Amino acid sequence: MEQKKKFSPPAVGGISLLVVFAVLCLTVFALLSLTTVQADVRLADASVQAVEDYYAADCAAQAILARLRAGERVPEVTEKDGVCSYTCPISETQQLEVEVRVEGTEYTVLRWQAAASQEWVSDESLSLWDGELPDLG
Repeated sequence: MEQKKKFSPPAVGGISLLVVFAVLCLTVFALLSLTTVQADVRLADASVQAVEDYYAADCAAQAILARLRAGERVPEVTEKDGVCSYTCPISETQQLEVEVRVEGTEYTVLRWQAAASQEWVSDESLSLWDGELPDLG
């Protein structure tokens, strides 16, 4: 009698399952790391832009102060009680506010401050659940 050879598929052992799970975990961790790095790059770029904008406004404010110290009348400067006030925009939402007392070539900086250029308005559009269940009839 002839014996039939039985074909048995290779058994997937515990080690193989462990390797598949490890590769899957490493892939997920790599994707999470990539996402974190991209978020950090966006944050760093925004920080660089904010610093550049501030120092550009600071440079403009220094130029106006130099013109005031030279005795020049600057149109964007308002004067009240010997105090010269002016602003330089930093961004759409911030400005550099400057108040200086100029007496000849001497000057005293009273205020050199970054401040909001527009009033903050809260967003009241979020509707929250008040804890009451709706009456379904």
